[in-house]
Amino acid sequence: MPGITYKDAGVDTAEGARAVDAIKAAVQTTYGPEVIGDLGGFGGLFSAAALKGMDDPILVSGTDGVGTKLELAKRLGNHTTVGIDLVAMCVNDIVVSGARPLFFLDYLAVGKLEAAFAAEVVGGIAEGCQQAGCALIGGEMAEHPGTMRVEDYDLSGFCVGVVDRPQMLGPERVREGDAIIGLASSGLHSNGFSLVRRTLTDALSDEELATRPLASSGDERLGDALLTPTRIYVKPLLEALEAGLPIHAAAHITGGGITENLNRALPAGLNACIAPASWEVPAVIQTAVAAAGLDEWEALKTFNMGIGMALICPSEAVAAVTEHFLPLGPVFPIGAVEAASDPTAPSQVLYRAG
Repeated sequence: MPGITYKDAGVDTAEGARAVDAIKAAVQTTYGPEVIGDLGGFGGLFSAAALKGMDDPILVSGTDGVGTKLELAKRLGNHTTVGIDLVAMCVNDIVVSGARPLFFLDYLAVGKLEAAFAAEVVGGIAEGCQQAGCALIGGEMAEHPGTMRVEDYDLSGFCVGVVDRPQMLGPERVREGDAIIGLASSGLHSNGFSLVRRTLTDALSDEELATRPLASSGDERLGDALLTPTRIYVKPLLEALEAGLPIHAAAHITGGGITENLNRALPAGLNACIAPASWEVPAVIQTAVAAAGLDEWEALKTFNMGIGMALICPSEAVAAVTEHFLPLGPVFPIGAVEAASDPTAPSQVLYRAG
């Protein structure tokens, strides 16, 4: 009986080696002097010497994925931006504590590994790491024949950052009367796509998805708008803190929308009072909301509705904070922090007209 090789079973280690070679240049663009060694070791090495200058360095970690947005990437044959999404979902989570992302690791699982495809995906991850100022120091590319279809893949990532404890942002800094500022999202980011697919894109052919205009006016296509990568807020937020802008807390608006995320930046006894009419909702989100037939309340707890990050600061600092973040995109004064009737009650997000 002839023997069966690992390649016969569906795992091509030679293609895996070619994939590593294909991603090496992109990965190296994220390296700084803290990175020790190169791809190929059993573990990623990163110098912690910079932490010695901190009073009380706190490591902050985050992990996430891209979710079912990958299904649209597969249908459109475009895998260049989902890596940015992956990094964004992790680094935007840890920067809300004031942490600077240090390094990132990714996990790519595929039904069948192809070097060119891996280079496309990891190239996006490297681009996201450059935007966030962190190093891509390792990862895993796993081939799963028999458990994943040939065309299937999934992505997850993990990042570690650091913040000096005296400089940490968080609910304990928030005060009654603080203002809430919204930083515009770039679109849907990476949340709500299971609903988008069911109500909007599953009924479209691949060609319709790629060519249908997003709106009756304008040249943007629906597929391109849906794949717009998640905005990364790391560098502008860290620069604001370094400049001494008095930001008390921040919230990354991800799954659950403003309703389920902004309250995480508030202490007990204080509520966020938000005016939804105070900012613009991107056309792609309006399209998704209309396709699903959501009322305003349901939409606010499903999508980011155009606010990708919310900042809490003293009311007298609104002008300075707004000016700092304008180069990133639109900035909106969306509400204020108010006292709850019960000072021990869990924080809430309340919506008001006007």
